[in-house]
Amino acid sequence: MTNNATIAVRTQEQTAPSKWRSVARQFGVVWSNTKARIGIIILAVFVITAIAAPLLAPYGASQNGFPRSADATAAHWMGTTAAGEDVLSQIIYGARISVLVGAVAGFLSTLVAVAIGLSWGYVRGWIAEVIGFIVNLFLVIPGLPLMIVIAAYLQNGGIAVIIAVIVVTGWAWGARVLRSQTQSLRGRDFVTAAQFSGDGATRIVFREILPNMTSLIVGSFFGAATSAILAEAGLEFLGLGDSSIVSWGTILYWAQNSNALLTGQWILLFAPGLCIALLAMSLTLINFGVDAVSNPRLREGARRKRKEATA
Repeated sequence: MTNNATIAVRTQEQTAPSKWRSVARQFGVVWSNTKARIGIIILAVFVITAIAAPLLAPYGASQNGFPRSADATAAHWMGTTAAGEDVLSQIIYGARISVLVGAVAGFLSTLVAVAIGLSWGYVRGWIAEVIGFIVNLFLVIPGLPLMIVIAAYLQNGGIAVIIAVIVVTGWAWGARVLRSQTQSLRGRDFVTAAQFSGDGATRIVFREILPNMTSLIVGSFFGAATSAILAEAGLEFLGLGDSSIVSWGTILYWAQNSNALLTGQWILLFAPGLCIALLAMSLTLINFGVDAVSNPRLREGARRKRKEATA
């Protein structure tokens, strides 16, 4: 093995552990934040529930044949629906849709926001003006009415259509935030050095600027995922999604259609609503810890408060 090859191997061996140490250190910063720690625990509970739904649910998601609109009993802890389905089982299986939509729609929205935001912040001239016009157009148009119109036009297209609608209407704000940060980094010395070394715009954007925006991108993902979870539940509740699937939004939709409040089955509205609120809150709480990663002043303030509390 030549000296150059030996040096390359050693460099790779040193780089990989350093990356893992960096990730562990950043996670430690997030975990040290009390709000973020609570959010991580709540999110972990919902993710585990979604993955292990067949093991945790006492019955199938759409299994019926039970007494209709029954109150809570030992066999049905939350009662049954107007169609004779177990409410607890539906709540457990409903976590799958919300977690899936939050993860996929949040990831895709962030991906589009990153691609457009970084390009918009780095390029200049008429291309930047065209991108700016498109982004501002999506920002000016009210998101909820646009989402309702698109979902109504593509009704009964399944969960994929819901995700597509959320992505189309949810990327613009993240792109604008990332564009501002890209413009700030564009004038830094390491970018100027890369330009003088002959690197192309694509390499500079995705190899030099992008790694310095990791915490901001992660925060954008959690914000997009939160909006996606709420949007999916809202569209399903309005009957603009696939009413045949079991999700927290469809539980609310069928509860409204069966006049659950009039029959005293408030649990059909309270349980899925609480789950939606808790899942969205967990992502918001995690964002507090992500902000601490990108803003050292927040970490210093947290340490100061802990010292004052222990003094």
